[in-house]
Amino acid sequence: MVIAIVTFQLPKATTAEEMSAQFQAAVPMFQGVAGLLTKYFYVSEDGRRAGGIYVWASRADADRLYNGEWRAFVEQKFGSPPTIDFLNSPVMVDNRDRKSA
Repeated sequence: MVIAIVTFQLPKATTAEEMSAQFQAAVPMFQGVAGLLTKYFYVSEDGRRAGGIYVWASRADADRLYNGEWRAFVEQKFGSPPTIDFLNSPVMVDNRDRKSA
């Protein structure tokens, strides 16, 4: 699995509650994306950064999204270009289902 941590700077400090409606509006864009296993939207504790933590089946799946119109969409919507950090995840624990993969 591949983890992608996407971060963008916000023009002013905000809260998770304030970002919730924008995040909810974006959910349909990510439903059904090939290779996207899970996505977590986040806002930093200081409210200056936001983004997503994506769990992908492969880097090729991630690149299909990030190399398309998505990057321009994020910059236009939030006012700053996103940064993306990729990490390899050979093992995952999900305590909700008491299993690992």
